[in-house]
Amino acid sequence: MSGAAEADTDAAREVEPAGHFRIYLGAAPGVGKTYAMLSEGQRRRSRGADVVAGVVETYGRPLTEALLSGLEIIPRQAVDYRGIRLEEMDLDAVLRRRPEVALVDELAHTNVPGSGRHGKRWQDVLDLLGAGINVITTVNIQHLESLADEVEQMTGVPVRERVPDRVVRKASQIELIDSSPQQLRRRMLHGNIYPPNKVPQALTHFFRTDNLIALRELALRFVADESDEQLLGYLGQQPQVLRETTERIMAAITTAPGTDAVLRRAARIALRYKAELEVVHVIVDDTGLSGESQPIDGLRALAADLGARWHEIQQDDPARAIVGFAQQHEITQILIGPIHRSWPHIAVGGRIVRRVFEEAGASGIDVLIIARRELPAAEAFDSGAVNRS
Repeated sequence: MSGAAEADTDAAREVEPAGHFRIYLGAAPGVGKTYAMLSEGQRRRSRGADVVAGVVETYGRPLTEALLSGLEIIPRQAVDYRGIRLEEMDLDAVLRRRPEVALVDELAHTNVPGSGRHGKRWQDVLDLLGAGINVITTVNIQHLESLADEVEQMTGVPVRERVPDRVVRKASQIELIDSSPQQLRRRMLHGNIYPPNKVPQALTHFFRTDNLIALRELALRFVADESDEQLLGYLGQQPQVLRETTERIMAAITTAPGTDAVLRRAARIALRYKAELEVVHVIVDDTGLSGESQPIDGLRALAADLGARWHEIQQDDPARAIVGFAQQHEITQILIGPIHRSWPHIAVGGRIVRRVFEEAGASGIDVLIIARRELPAAEAFDSGAVNRS
C-alpha cells in the first residue's frame, strides 16, 4: 500500500465512531443549538438514558440554563494560561465516568494550551466516540473547513476555529437549527446573543441581514447535500437499482500561494455533485517546489481534512501527467488552480492550461479554471465570539 493510501486509511479509521454521533448545526450564533442539544439530552434522560453534560456554554441565558436542571455536570478542568484562570472540558473525567450520552457544546472550540490531550474539542469528541460514548454536539456552518474561506469572503470576518469536513460527515445525524435573519437580529437587539457592548458592531458586521441570509443558505444547502448523500449511499447498497454514472472530479494543484482556497472550492464543488475528490500534485524534477510556495505537508493535511484523496506524480510534463491521470481514473471534470505561479520555466504563455484543455477535451473531460481569490482585510469585529451557540 502506498504512503498516501495508508494515510487515507488512517484518517478514515480515526473518525470511525464506535458511539453514535449527533450534530446540531446552525447558520450563526444564537439560533438555539445549545438549547436543542440540552432538550435532546433531557428527552433521553427522561427515557432512562445515562446522560452527562461534558461541557455546555449557556452564556447566562436563563432558558438555556434551566435545561441543565437534573443533568449531571462533569466539573471542568481549571487551567492557568498567561496569568488568566480558564476552564475546559475534563476529557479524562468524562472517559472515567463513561456515560451512555455526553453533551459536548461547540465542536469547533480551541482548547487552552496545556489543558489536556488535544488542541481541538473535535479531537476530544473523537476520543469519546472511540470509547463507545454517544456524543451530541453543536457547530456553526462557518466553522466547516470547506466553507470557512467562503464565509470570510462574504462577511470580512476571519474564521479561526475550523472543523475538518471528514469529522462532521461521520455524524450519524445532522440536524439544522433554523432561524430567520430577522429573528436573529431581534434576539441580538434584546441582548440574547452577545453582551450589550458588542451588539452595535455585530449588527453592522457579521450579523448584517445579507450575511445572515447567505449563511442560512449555506447551512440549508449543506444539510440538503448530506441528505442526498445518505440516499445515494442507500441506493448503492441495492444491486437492483440502476443509477446514472456519477461525476468523478480531480483537482490539479501546485503549491502556489492561494492553493488552500482552491482546494476548499474544489471540495465544495465535489460535494454538490456528490462526487469523490482526487487531488493531484505534479512534481516537476527537483525544482518543482519553490521556496515561496505553501508547505506541501499543509496542503496534504488540508486535502485529508476535506475528505479528498491525495496523489503525487513526478513528471517533467505536467499537462501529460494531469490528463493521463484523468484518463486512467475515468475523471469527468478537471479543476485547475493557479498553475501560472508554478513551473515558471514550463508555463510560459499558459501552454500547460491550453494543452490540458485540448487533450482533456479530446477525451470528453471537462476542464474548469478556479480563480485564486484574495481574502478581504479582517474587520475589527471580535470574531472570537462568532463561535457562540
